[in-house]
Amino acid sequence: MATTLNIPQNGKAVKGRTKKPLPNVDLTAMVDLAFLLITFFMLTTSLAKMKALEIAKPVESPIPSAYPQSRTMTILLGKNNQAIYYMGEAGKTEMNIINMKDIQRKIIANKQLVASTHTTALKKEMIVIIKPTNTSSYKNFVDVIDEMNISNIKSYAIDDKYISDREKAFLKEKGI
Repeated sequence: MATTLNIPQNGKAVKGRTKKPLPNVDLTAMVDLAFLLITFFMLTTSLAKMKALEIAKPVESPIPSAYPQSRTMTILLGKNNQAIYYMGEAGKTEMNIINMKDIQRKIIANKQLVASTHTTALKKEMIVIIKPTNTSSYKNFVDVIDEMNISNIKSYAIDDKYISDREKAFLKEKGI
């Protein structure tokens, strides 16, 4: 062991070992490699595709289409996870308030009612009109569309423009 005399900047002599410089590692190549790998994986992986519900709405007509009332169920979406449903024409049949978690049960019950009261295969299919209101939530709308698929409803329409005065009055009266 060799000892040397180190003279610090304050001018006093200190007896001790000489300091060896620490080895330096050049990380430039490692950083370059990291960026190359990141770039490679960014370009070769597929990004997650957005899952969106495609809705094909018909061309707007100034007069709403007429549906066969004997096999048509209308669902008005309201606030606080509530909906109003009725069979037939608004004002001529009883409008019922239902919680969104129970809507599937009513859709299936009305589908079975329509199938049992009609004779031909085409007329046994129930038609559902979904009417989202300004107070309804997007989640409830998506849930009702999902219920159409779960309940195997082949004909349903989304009508956000033609809410009748009777329907508006019932919504206002019930606070939905």
